[in-house]
Amino acid sequence: MNGFMELFPILFMLMFCLVFGLIIATVVKGIAQWNKNNHSPRLIVDAQVVTKRAEMIRRRNTTTNLHHTSTLYYVTFQVESGDRFELRVEGNEYGMMVEGDKGKLTFQGTRFLDFTRT
Repeated sequence: MNGFMELFPILFMLMFCLVFGLIIATVVKGIAQWNKNNHSPRLIVDAQVVTKRAEMIRRRNTTTNLHHTSTLYYVTFQVESGDRFELRVEGNEYGMMVEGDKGKLTFQGTRFLDFTRT
């Protein structure tokens, strides 16, 4: 038991550094993606809506015991070359798109900008 008490501060510090490191890595990754998108060209291509999906995220505040739910929306597009890719879109855009819609897709890196049906 005495040996564990001597190791506990070291283990605690290691776990703290690991969690803190993961948080820092996530923030750096997000900033890097944002920067990459900003430096990518804005492209306008002919595309078709292939599929749509929504991801619900539910969080609970342990202090107030209140729940918060948010939804992330994704649309998979297929371009003329046959390549498919998924972009995150806002809820209002998601609701206006139907699988099979064809139009002009405007995007910048991994950032959805617009889809205009033709």
